[in-house]
Amino acid sequence: MTEKEKMLAGQYYRPSAPELRKDREVALKNMQAFNNEDNSSKRNVILQKWFGATGKSIHMEQRFVCDYGCNIYVGENFYANFNQTFLDVCEIRIGDNCMFGPNCQLLTPLHPLDPIERNSGLEYGAPIQIGNNVWLGGGVTILPGVVLGDNVVVGAGSVVTKSFENNVVIAGNPAKIIKKISLKLEKPLIITKVFSNFKNR
Repeated sequence: MTEKEKMLAGQYYRPSAPELRKDREVALKNMQAFNNEDNSSKRNVILQKWFGATGKSIHMEQRFVCDYGCNIYVGENFYANFNQTFLDVCEIRIGDNCMFGPNCQLLTPLHPLDPIERNSGLEYGAPIQIGNNVWLGGGVTILPGVVLGDNVVVGAGSVVTKSFENNVVIAGNPAKIIKKISLKLEKPLIITKVFSNFKNR
């Protein structure tokens, strides 16, 4: 396996590998272009060409930093406020209709606990996955390996150290479930479906 393949697989790898250094140089140029561009439409185009995949509707404010960018996958109708940090040594996948407050951090890198291994330059990581309709308040930190379900709301300043199911509000350091969300759209969706079926008779 190449060092890049090891990195994406969550195995120990050496970030000093030439292939990875080259990818980070490309990311640095894209970050500079994005953060120096005042036109939001042009910024969106940069992201769509740079990220692993995006929806048609994406809007991110400046300033944005990442490791590679090409390991970030974003769904439709994504909005992120100022000062986002997405460290993507492993994949970061974000669903549809997600909204991030300012100063959020999505962190996939990990370092060995053993000091000899850590000082040798070895690193590894774990992917982050965020479902549909997720709202992160300002200053939220998502740690490696976290999976958030659909319709999750994360309170401002929270540190999310573990995964959470659908339809919950979480907050704190470490984040815990504060309440469960009852979806108000369940009944209207059922009604819409009934009307649709009635019209097709």
